[in-house]
Amino acid sequence: MGAGHSHTHDSSQGGAHAHAPKDFGRAFLIGIVLNTGFVIVEAVYGWISGSMALIADAGHNLSDVLALILAWAASVAAKRAPTERFTYGFKSSTILAALANAGLLLIAIGAILYETLHRMVEPAPVEGETMAMVAGVGILINAGTAALFLRGQDDINIRGAFLHMAADALVSLGVVIAGLAILWTGALWIDPAVSLVIVLVIAWGTWGLLRDSVAMSMLAVPKGVSETEVRNYLLEQPGVEEVHDLHIWPMSTTETALTAHLIMPAGHPGDAFLSQIAHDLEHHHRIGHVTIQIERERGCAAAC
Repeated sequence: MGAGHSHTHDSSQGGAHAHAPKDFGRAFLIGIVLNTGFVIVEAVYGWISGSMALIADAGHNLSDVLALILAWAASVAAKRAPTERFTYGFKSSTILAALANAGLLLIAIGAILYETLHRMVEPAPVEGETMAMVAGVGILINAGTAALFLRGQDDINIRGAFLHMAADALVSLGVVIAGLAILWTGALWIDPAVSLVIVLVIAWGTWGLLRDSVAMSMLAVPKGVSETEVRNYLLEQPGVEEVHDLHIWPMSTTETALTAHLIMPAGHPGDAFLSQIAHDLEHHHRIGHVTIQIERERGCAAAC
């Protein structure tokens, strides 16, 4: 039938490996050590001071430590070479890590919400000064950790770590404000109220993470990629009369793959044609792994 098949990464332009995970091992290690130490300090002082807001923030920070560990492990696994059984390597471990992180956050939300509601019914004395001082340290640690991931915004895993830490800094700021407000007013309801706000902040971020990670695990077209635009681009290529069996899916949180069948009655146009398609999809649609099959007759679409 004169059909052709090609799998190309347009290596002359950097290819699919342009979106391989960058090395943030040192940033992960520093962030995990700093935040683990702070979680312990915050939980202890939250218990001593009777502040549910501090304990809630400690629970949030603990979930972020686990998130950093999972993200680090996944980024390491994603760089492992393919094997005979795992021919794509372990790239999709980054998606599994995001899904696991969402699950951990849901558990943290449930535990914190239970204790917060209990504290609303039965208010307890709170040391506002201790709340403000400990949370103030949290602002510095979370903001510093966020800065470690500032340069990796093109990787959704790294961007997620950055946003988690930046949000934590804002949450700690809220606890500082709550502590000062308790000092000035003596109103005990402020502590569980701030704790409830923290839970809502965590829930908002968790919903986005859960939604995106589930979609990626179901091989949905990644965010930022339009199936319609890609299809139209392929249809606009010289000699292409029809596009069918177009599939776009995430191989990891940073790499996207595509397969498509192009009906070209004139036959295979040559490797330069395929290389140009790979180049354009890489640079304009962030799709780094492209597999194109050329077919000459429309009947192939039904068979496929």
